[in-house]
Amino acid sequence: MVNAIKGLFISCDVPMAQFIVNLNASMPASERFIVHMLDPTQMFVHPHVAEMIRSKIAEFRDQNSYEKPQ
Repeated sequence: MVNAIKGLFISCDVPMAQFIVNLNASMPASERFIVHMLDPTQMFVHPHVAEMIRSKIAEFRDQNSYEKPQ
C-alpha cells in the first residue's frame, strides 16, 4: 500500500532553508509543517502553510534590509 501526502515543494538557498527550518522548530509539535527535508536546499511541506511562510519571509527581509539615511 502506498501512502501519499499532498504538499508543497520548496527549493531555496541554504540560509533561507535554515530560516524555514527554524520557523518550523519554533512551532508547537501539532503545528509543524515540514513533511520531509530532501536535501539542504529542498523540502516538502504541508500546503496550508504557504502563505504563512511567505509572510514570515517578507517580515524577515523587511527587518534585515538597510536603508541609507538621507
